[in-house]
Amino acid sequence: MSKPLRLREKESSEQRTDQASPFSGGHTKISDTDPDKAEDETSDQSMGVIRKKTATRGTEGGTKYHCDVCSVDITSTVRISCAHPSCPEYDLCVPCFAAGESSKTHDPRTHPYHVIEQNSVPIYTEDWGADEELLLLEGAEIYGLGSWADIADHIGGYRSKEEVRDHYIDTYINSPNFPLPARADPEDRTLQDEISKEEFQSRKKRRIEERKEAAKTAPPATPKQKPTASVPSCHEVQGYMPGRLEFETEFCNEAEEAVQHMQFEPGNGLNANGEMEPEMELKMTVMEIYNSRLTQRTERKKILFEHNLLEYRKNIAQEKKRTKEEKEVLNKAKPFARMMNHEDFEEFSKGLEYEHNLRLAIAQLQEWRQYGITDLKSGEKYEQEKQQRAQRAIPQGSFDRFATSTRPSKQIQQPEGPSQASLLTTPELPLRFQKAAKPTAPEVNQPLNDFDLAFAANGDGLSTPQPATKTKYVVQPVNGINQWKLENEGAPDLHLLTKEEVELCNAVHVQPKPYLVIKEALLKEAMKQNGTLKKKDARTICKIDAAKAGRIFDFMVHSGWIVKG
Repeated sequence: MSKPLRLREKESSEQRTDQASPFSGGHTKISDTDPDKAEDETSDQSMGVIRKKTATRGTEGGTKYHCDVCSVDITSTVRISCAHPSCPEYDLCVPCFAAGESSKTHDPRTHPYHVIEQNSVPIYTEDWGADEELLLLEGAEIYGLGSWADIADHIGGYRSKEEVRDHYIDTYINSPNFPLPARADPEDRTLQDEISKEEFQSRKKRRIEERKEAAKTAPPATPKQKPTASVPSCHEVQGYMPGRLEFETEFCNEAEEAVQHMQFEPGNGLNANGEMEPEMELKMTVMEIYNSRLTQRTERKKILFEHNLLEYRKNIAQEKKRTKEEKEVLNKAKPFARMMNHEDFEEFSKGLEYEHNLRLAIAQLQEWRQYGITDLKSGEKYEQEKQQRAQRAIPQGSFDRFATSTRPSKQIQQPEGPSQASLLTTPELPLRFQKAAKPTAPEVNQPLNDFDLAFAANGDGLSTPQPATKTKYVVQPVNGINQWKLENEGAPDLHLLTKEEVELCNAVHVQPKPYLVIKEALLKEAMKQNGTLKKKDARTICKIDAAKAGRIFDFMVHSGWIVKG
């Protein structure tokens, strides 16, 4: 916005007013170029002070003016505005001014004044009058450019903030005579000659009535919700303020301390020869360091927003789904995220994981080859037996207490499940490992890869025998014995048993602790005989009723703990 433009518009408006108003003569009148007032305006602008108008706003929008003596509304008529510094924003209606009325500190005999008329004629565009142009510039000066809603309310006439913004940009910014409008010449009266004042006012009245009716019939606006305070406690990441896109503690948080008291005055820093003084060079060096730190801070924020690192809960949930191998690979690849966008980094990470799993699968095939395994079916059998051997090495049930009491310093090695390599590389390597770990129904339309086709061509077939789904063991009731309800009685050591073992104890009337002793004795005897045990020997070892011992033996055979001899 150009201040000379605004002064010229006011002067032009006052010249036209002087010609039309009979009250302009006989009194002292100053222009807007008065030195005292210009100095006051300059000081206000240099200090950055925004002064609000004291006039009230009406229902139709726009600033309303009232006579300071009789309080009559003088918004749409000629008004007299006092130009003395002691009477800021002091307005009078024409009758009060003609009668010499006054109030407050106003002195009509000595105070200069302005005669202000509503110049509702087009000067820059066909649909904006001179009065609206003045209100637009005045609102921009009061509220600042960008506060288009406040400026639209200041103009009134049902002007929307979008309409005001577009008009300002098209008329003042995109003008070929920037910063002046295209028709800024006071001698240019083309629009006033084409559109008479009466026609323009009738158009303006019609537009206001139409928008007034549209506002009445428009559905009620949704009430604005109270915005969430942008404080660090309103986000899942501690210290982050989502409304400001800032952190409570920024990167190089002390960077502003070096420049907070630095001052730059116009014309300072140059000596008589036009060279920069050492103090100014030092200031510029400090500013360069500060700008470099701001750049580093912005780059780090860009990475946070680009890779969605502020979605903490979502990232933690995804992290828990990854295996240990995936986490290690991803942590090594994270430095490359600085030079990639999110999609490229995700594709890059998946490629690294796939490569890592291929290497593990190749090492697995080399291990098979070392032991003389030359086909995938034998390799599958080898892996299954390897897992079974590792499983048998772990004590179960009461053996946990026995093992820890006899060898407290030795840690029990848990068997490793199917590696991520076997899960992710199954389309290229043995698919049967994944099926053995998670028996699911095979897909009918699943395409065959090169390995499976070659495997089928050798006559081995693609469908390997899957382990039978374990069926629930149903305990046959013992004659003359009603079942117990140990889970309702809170029997000791009941939490050490599985659900099927609890049902077995209820059926054969055996408490959990004696059952664990019997189970331990049978497993020890079976281990001595390479995992096999006869039912007759089991009855002898149990030293309880033969029917009850038979039920316990059948249950252990069904569970796969021992083999019936």
